[in-house]
Amino acid sequence: MVDGTLNRRQFLSVAAKATGVGVITAKAPYVFAKSQTTLRIIGTHVTLQEEIRKKASEDLGINLVFEARGEAELVQKATTNPNSFDLYEQWTDSIKPLWQANAIQPIKTERLRYWDEINNISKKGRITDKAPVGLGDAPYKLLNVQADGSLGAKFTGEISFLPYVHNVDSFGYNTKIIPKGVPYQTESWGWLLDPKWKGKVGIVNAPTIGIFDLALAVQAKGLMRFADMSNMTIAEIDKLFAILMEYKKQKHFAGFWNTVPQSAEFMTSGRVVIESMFSPGVSTANGMGTPVTYAAPKEGYRAWHGVMCMSRECKGQVQDAAYDYMNWWLSGWAGAFIARQGYYISNPERSKPLLTANEWNYWYDGKPTNIPLKGTDGRISVPAGDIRTGGSYVNRFSHVAIWNTVMENYEYSLERWYEFLLA
Repeated sequence: MVDGTLNRRQFLSVAAKATGVGVITAKAPYVFAKSQTTLRIIGTHVTLQEEIRKKASEDLGINLVFEARGEAELVQKATTNPNSFDLYEQWTDSIKPLWQANAIQPIKTERLRYWDEINNISKKGRITDKAPVGLGDAPYKLLNVQADGSLGAKFTGEISFLPYVHNVDSFGYNTKIIPKGVPYQTESWGWLLDPKWKGKVGIVNAPTIGIFDLALAVQAKGLMRFADMSNMTIAEIDKLFAILMEYKKQKHFAGFWNTVPQSAEFMTSGRVVIESMFSPGVSTANGMGTPVTYAAPKEGYRAWHGVMCMSRECKGQVQDAAYDYMNWWLSGWAGAFIARQGYYISNPERSKPLLTANEWNYWYDGKPTNIPLKGTDGRISVPAGDIRTGGSYVNRFSHVAIWNTVMENYEYSLERWYEFLLA
């Protein structure tokens, strides 16, 4: 110190110790190390996995903070506090409340490196021209931001969400207890209400998902029919829950799960023998030694499409990092990773080189694998010779009955859902 002041070298040394920031030494003058951008992402356990966080962080040099919650919690947090997150990952049934609450901002397709590779499930709602679109909110109906600020099918260059992960859902059943059915012929949503499995049935605790699993089951059992299951009337909602309340009183349901790990635990512990399931839960249960088949119901699947949305408060350097992360998701590695838990990516050809021939044949082409396949947890989840239930990507998405949807009478259905849970 000279005359009460620090020279440059002393200043840098003291500042580094005080802040914990290292000093980079080189031939150029001393400079501070560049601070790392932090990107806060809230979503579900489906995509917010530690392996994904670590890989993306390493590839992008971004500090990623993942916060996984249940569906209802996520929507409430995002709509009431957009400043609490930068990116939001969930499903298309969250788009309407997020957009109406002005919680998210438009995403510019010109900044999406792989936009042109995204397939027609996302952009047109069907995998082939002959495939059914399915009831409800097919993703293309909510994708594009229209000139008047609404969401619709017409492309404008601005979108409400990045289309990425998607799948068709049904139910899983333990084949040690329940005889294996025939895909698209004997497997039925009605099995969820079969009295043979009384006290051993699990349902997902998500109002915009569980209600359709149960509605499909009720209709399959011939207990009632809907004019449009994706947009039930008040009278239809009341009739549906009157039927479900009777099953609840008879203790038909063993529990309602909130997370994928919990669904796997329900199955592996023997608490249930049949339940609503997502593909990773099936993979986990099989990896733990419980033989679970993921049904291909003759009535069709309940389809879902993942959404990655940007908070209205996401700006500047953080927004740049958000676009980098979205582009990273479609760059290949993430699509290959989630394929191993049974999920599809919107531009699968970019992930194909990162999957083995057996993995691609099994997960995408509906062909048997010659060797056992491991899931994302490193455990064997697919035995040698197995064929994916429901067949290929094209075949499975050619049997969509309904998409996860927020109905016009959603608020009323939500009230009835919680009455049902508490009954």
